[in-house]
Amino acid sequence: MCLSTSFLETLEVIINRFQKKVTDSCNAILKNGLNNRYRVLEVSVKQRNGNDSEKHLTVTSSQSLEDTELCILRNGWESVPVVPGDIVHLEGDCSSGTWIIDEQFGYLILYPDLLLSGTTISNSIRCVRRAVLNEKFRSGSHQMLVGTILHEIFQQSVTNNLSPEKVKELANKIVYGQKYLREMYHLNLKQAEVMQEIEEYLPSFFKWTEDFMHNPANQNKMQLKLSSGDKTGDFSSKIEIVEILDIEENIWSPRFGLKGKIDVTAKVKIHRQSGVQSKIMPLELKSGKESNSIEHRSQVILYTLLNLERRVDPEAGFLLYLKTGTMYPVSGTRMDKRELMKLRNQVAFYLMHSTYKSAVGRQQSQLAALPPVIDDSQACKYCSQMHNCFLYSRAVEEKIASISFPPAMVSIIEKETQHLKPSHLEYFSLWYLMLTLELQTGEGKKGYKNIWMIPSLEREKAGDCVGNMIRIDQVQEISEGQYLHSFQRKNGAIPGANLLAGDRVVVSGEENGLLGLATGYVREISATKVSCLLGRNLSKLPKDTMFRLDHEEGDFGTGVPFENLSKLMKDSPVSEKLRNLIIDFYKPRFIQHLSSVLPAEAKETVANILKGLNKPQKQAMKQVLLSKDYTLIVGMPGTGKTTTICALVPAPEHAEKGGVYNVTEAKLVFFLTSLFIKAGCKPSDIGVISPYRHQLKIITDLMARLKENRVEVNTIDKYQGRDKSIIIVSFVRNSNEENLGTLLKDWRRLNVAITRAKHKLVMVGCIPSLRRYPPLEKLLCHLQSEAMISFFSKLFCEKGKHENKPLFPLSGSTMHLFLMHGKNHITSETMFWSGSLILKLRFYILMSIKILMSIKSNS
Repeated sequence: MCLSTSFLETLEVIINRFQKKVTDSCNAILKNGLNNRYRVLEVSVKQRNGNDSEKHLTVTSSQSLEDTELCILRNGWESVPVVPGDIVHLEGDCSSGTWIIDEQFGYLILYPDLLLSGTTISNSIRCVRRAVLNEKFRSGSHQMLVGTILHEIFQQSVTNNLSPEKVKELANKIVYGQKYLREMYHLNLKQAEVMQEIEEYLPSFFKWTEDFMHNPANQNKMQLKLSSGDKTGDFSSKIEIVEILDIEENIWSPRFGLKGKIDVTAKVKIHRQSGVQSKIMPLELKSGKESNSIEHRSQVILYTLLNLERRVDPEAGFLLYLKTGTMYPVSGTRMDKRELMKLRNQVAFYLMHSTYKSAVGRQQSQLAALPPVIDDSQACKYCSQMHNCFLYSRAVEEKIASISFPPAMVSIIEKETQHLKPSHLEYFSLWYLMLTLELQTGEGKKGYKNIWMIPSLEREKAGDCVGNMIRIDQVQEISEGQYLHSFQRKNGAIPGANLLAGDRVVVSGEENGLLGLATGYVREISATKVSCLLGRNLSKLPKDTMFRLDHEEGDFGTGVPFENLSKLMKDSPVSEKLRNLIIDFYKPRFIQHLSSVLPAEAKETVANILKGLNKPQKQAMKQVLLSKDYTLIVGMPGTGKTTTICALVPAPEHAEKGGVYNVTEAKLVFFLTSLFIKAGCKPSDIGVISPYRHQLKIITDLMARLKENRVEVNTIDKYQGRDKSIIIVSFVRNSNEENLGTLLKDWRRLNVAITRAKHKLVMVGCIPSLRRYPPLEKLLCHLQSEAMISFFSKLFCEKGKHENKPLFPLSGSTMHLFLMHGKNHITSETMFWSGSLILKLRFYILMSIKILMSIKSNS
């Protein structure tokens, strides 16, 4: 893991470009102590012992910059790419104002507030460039999905000490459940295929459990070297897993600039000839090929460093390969940790310096070079980032005069990108820059570093935090992976408007080491109590643990756009067609006559749809039907663009002997209900109404999937004289049949349905169909005339990320979601077009909960 000469040469060029004044980081918080932060004021290189050089840094932890100290980097540490103005953390001993960091003692952490995962750092061992690209382009894969499912099955089975029969049941429940269905769909995987792969691993699960958890007298010895171990040099040990303390334990370490989720945290007994030791140790799970590779071992070593935030140094951890059940002990030496910290500093440097201001002209932002391309065509051939790596080199780095590539790689890069025109490379470069700048802005707004750098009392005054909280009541699992926690102020009242219902929060402990315990949303808040839905169960922490709840700006999510930009540049017919249309502005093609594409049996259906549209809408509809490529529908707000789009996808209602129902609408009602619950609403505060009993049966069956199924689903008549905070009405009807039925013609029933909601009414139905019922026609006209209604029909025309598949497994939908508002009115224009139905609905739900709470407080 030594630094290459090419890296150092390239680094020198980049550092010259990134020389910055001390004042550039004047807003940084400086301090000494365990999580110290020093600003670098000066950097100089000194010769020592002949040819050896060392780097001298003048640093200060004083905001006034007056009290300075000296930090000497030697024995390889002088390669750290540090420049004046940088913020660093120093680990080790300071004697008479001088820090010495060398091969034996101390660490320097560059940009310590940038927390990097153990996976990122271990990926950089063979290629730093790949690690940096992995931070931008994060796409799922078949292997990753299977690995994630295997992790969950293993973690739940060992935590709950399940029998082999129960483990098989658990595996079936997870694979055939809803949680991973969307990922399987995108990867074109069938549940049965995934289950077949999972079953191959289960015997190894059982064997490992039997050997290490149920059989303390097992004969599986391993060589585990610990500094506190046997002084005779005999490292032969039997390992017994006594207790699983945590799974997916989330640890942030601003001390080492690291973060990570430890697969399994276990209490372990180490049996040796000299006696028995007990330790809390990390266990890293791997679902791929058993290799005991340096990358895999490095992850475990980094997790031992993370453990220092919360407990005594474990000195070692374990690497478990799930396919074979083989477990390797991993001990980290001082040299291992030192070299991994140097790699971390390299990756951090490139991530922090992904853009720079040009020195001439208008000083516009430009993309910087990535870490050098390695001279190993064989390794590149199997790299998951090969496409993005070569693409960036052609689009960006070829324009940077100081950058050169290994001669053997030049022809390979050219070959892999020869399908792209100069216009395509320019497009990639421009949008990569735009997304990077957006990412930088988003990261800055999150302000995670303030959680560990600013005391909660200080953050409270700025309105960004609530501290001094203790957990009360029992933790409840509301839905899968969602845990309801209640916190109470230990002394005094909770500050006024620091947190609101629906706000995203990071929950940490007040004491050092308990940072980033969980993230989630505020469900309810009063003068003395806050309830939050969190992604982790914190009930295992001591009862007297003091918590702080910090407001989080949220994730700005540029992962999907980066991945889409990459796919646009692929060498495939689909990507080529998209490049022609999007980048090179090829004109979209249209068929001359509608009769050539429209089947005879569809003509009547299309004619019926067109009846409900005005002349411009009909023209737009015909243009869409004639399109070979795409049609852009443009118009001023309120001209009916959404109505036109939704008319393209008719959705059927069904009539059987059992009654009238609409499966599409039922799934939507269930989806909305789930999101209301996740956003903080109590299931008992939500009611679902439909005039049709068969529809209620379908919705009830869907609701059975909820862990806490207290959502009342009933007919209009059964809701007479009763109310709920939130009411969702499913009207079902969506057809042009002459037989309208009588239920929706009854104005008394309609009056009951729309007056059951105390705070929020959501009505789901097909507007053209519902307008055929006189009471509903009058209602809709009145609501529109009073601007008391918003239509969200465009939400249901969303396509999946890949191919032309709907996000929901629908047969098509002309469905409209229309919302009656109380004191706070939200129009459809308020919605952000985020590219995902789920994201849009989640945003809407959160907004709705905030409105609901504000109505509560005003009423």
